[in-house]
Amino acid sequence: MSHTQQVIDLQEERKVILKEYRHLLKAIKPQLQRGDKQMIRHAFELALDSHKDMRRKSGEPYILHPLAVAQIVAGEMGLGPTSVACALLHDVVEDTEITLDDIKREFGSNVAKIVDGLTKISGVFDLSSSEQAENFRKLLLTLTDDVRVILIKIADRLHNMRTLDSMPRNKQLKISSETSYLYAPLAHRLGLYAIKSELEDLSMKYTETEAYRLIAQKLNETKRERARYINEFIRPIKERLDKEFTNFQIYGRPKSIHSIWNKMKTKAVDFEQVYDLFAIRVLLNPEADAEKSDCWRVYSVVTDIYRPNPSRLRDWVSTPKSNGYEALHTTVMGPKGKWVEVQIRTERMDEIAEKGYAAHWKYKEGEDGPAEKTKDADGALDEWLNRIREILQNQDSNALDFINDFKLNLFQDEIYVFTPKGQLKMLPNGSTTLDFAFDIHSDIGVTCIGAKVNHKLVPLSHKLANGDQVEIITSKKQKPNEDWLNFVLTGKAKSKIKSALKEEKRTVAADGKDMVMRKFRHLKLEHNPKLLEDIVHFFKLPTVQDFYYNVATKKITAKDLGEMHFIGNKLILPEKEKQEHKQPTVEDTIRTTLKKNAELLIFGDNLEKIDYKFANCCNPIPGDDVFGFVTIGEGIKIHKTNCPNAVQLMSNYGYRIIKTKWNKDHAIAFLTELKLSGIDDVGVMNKITNIISQELKINMRSISLESKDGIFEGLITLFVQDTDQLDNLIKRLKGLDGILSISRQ
Repeated sequence: MSHTQQVIDLQEERKVILKEYRHLLKAIKPQLQRGDKQMIRHAFELALDSHKDMRRKSGEPYILHPLAVAQIVAGEMGLGPTSVACALLHDVVEDTEITLDDIKREFGSNVAKIVDGLTKISGVFDLSSSEQAENFRKLLLTLTDDVRVILIKIADRLHNMRTLDSMPRNKQLKISSETSYLYAPLAHRLGLYAIKSELEDLSMKYTETEAYRLIAQKLNETKRERARYINEFIRPIKERLDKEFTNFQIYGRPKSIHSIWNKMKTKAVDFEQVYDLFAIRVLLNPEADAEKSDCWRVYSVVTDIYRPNPSRLRDWVSTPKSNGYEALHTTVMGPKGKWVEVQIRTERMDEIAEKGYAAHWKYKEGEDGPAEKTKDADGALDEWLNRIREILQNQDSNALDFINDFKLNLFQDEIYVFTPKGQLKMLPNGSTTLDFAFDIHSDIGVTCIGAKVNHKLVPLSHKLANGDQVEIITSKKQKPNEDWLNFVLTGKAKSKIKSALKEEKRTVAADGKDMVMRKFRHLKLEHNPKLLEDIVHFFKLPTVQDFYYNVATKKITAKDLGEMHFIGNKLILPEKEKQEHKQPTVEDTIRTTLKKNAELLIFGDNLEKIDYKFANCCNPIPGDDVFGFVTIGEGIKIHKTNCPNAVQLMSNYGYRIIKTKWNKDHAIAFLTELKLSGIDDVGVMNKITNIISQELKINMRSISLESKDGIFEGLITLFVQDTDQLDNLIKRLKGLDGILSISRQ
């Protein structure tokens, strides 16, 4: 009986697989040319056969994953048949017996090249932080080589995020952190707005589960009321547009959970006080040469009916964003005194906004790779890719610095500034005159001594504003210094400054090396790597080059060198140095800590054995979702999973993260802080302290309230046992008359 059941299950699975395959063909149908269908079928059959014995963590056949990725690539990104075939084959070389040569023989060099790129970057974020960063560098090299690799990789990550429920909790946290740290910003920069929002929402679902559930629930509860308001808002606009346009759409769409949560955090308000829970979108389908004028005509209609907020007009129709995004955004005062965002764009602009970089590139599906780009791909994205190429070419850069430099280029608003001849340059908001100098050319950057902004002399650190005209002043005598790194913002500038400083250090170190060689000859010592390594440890320096540099700059003097003792060709270390010489590495610390307790249930019975501290950046208390992070010298630091630093720690140092649970038996008091505001009324302080000390018997460390214009704001520091006790306190305080807001710091 069980055998028959298994046969039926397999037949059922076959039906599901074929249904998904037909769904894929339907999504790619508009782009199919002669021979494409056979190529996709061949890729599907090869993937099906290669993965036939494999299953995902959820228990479903593995082939459903490449099929789903291919559907995202075709339907949600709008890429062509070659990309679909590559998506179907993206795990074949890594996970099965099939080789890259087999792929090349069956599908040609173009498909093989993309599959090779996808295979190389599959290990990104594994093992140690420097390896993660090196893998990430490889990933970006493929991005600048053939952007389809990164688009398919983003599709792969999106499907993994959609099916993350079947993964264990620690994997969910790690994958979600990587996603919000790098994949969502990448999707943003490549103009994939819908995918970027979904990646952020899904990351939040696992890293900040409570907040995610709360907002999702409240959005659901207010859905009907929101729909009524949207209809009321749209009605007069639609009546006017019907008279002026034959082909348009107007509708409301909810903002993403993640963007609502960001507003709640940055403005310290509750869900009910976030005004832009949705945006109104107007979509036009005009003649190509009337796009800009038609968008402004719609703007005129909207602002005739509703009063606009002049500080909230965004014109990306005249000057598109560097990721190709084009639209007019305005915020107007709608019925019932609510601010409403209105987005105006054409169907072409909408396709670029939803499908991003993929919509710019119309691929020829032959051996030649990308075709000529359409004229609407305005070069800003190419400029960004060129900047990334420049950062990548700087092989010297420390791996983690490199990731951070790259990340600077991903997620920032832009400003538009002009050269003296009127050429437009796009830079991240907050850029300085020095960033501008490096953006023009590296040689101008390294010799820059100042600038004229709007004909006035300004220093290197001067922050530029929208519309500034900038003239750079250079001098051949100028050299970069360490301080420059404190005020430049762009990845290109940081990368070039570090490179120039290293080159300068190399030149100085070469002089130091000559001095050391002379000293060796004087002491009749043989020059060998082992001896140099011992000397470097003796002076507690990271590299031989640092030793040479310190000798050249007189930080290590001839007297210091004379204090070393040699027997034969060996350096003899005093006892103290010998002990310090054996400094434990990160791996040693982790190994010994894990040996003590493999599962490491912190706050369990073995509490006394393990050295731990609570991280000051988030002050976790029992009940919070937490993880342990192995540090060097300070034991284990406990962080909340939604701590501001958690994403970076989990992404860059996944191997140092340790599963951590609370033990309810320990009645320990934990320090936490509440921020509150309200209407300043007689006796308000007495009511607050009465609830805390008298009713709930909670120990307060300090309380400070300031009153201005009838409103008070303040901080209360107190000791609580867990989140339940804290939540109860917040609920009680919110119940007091006149309390406007209360939140945990």
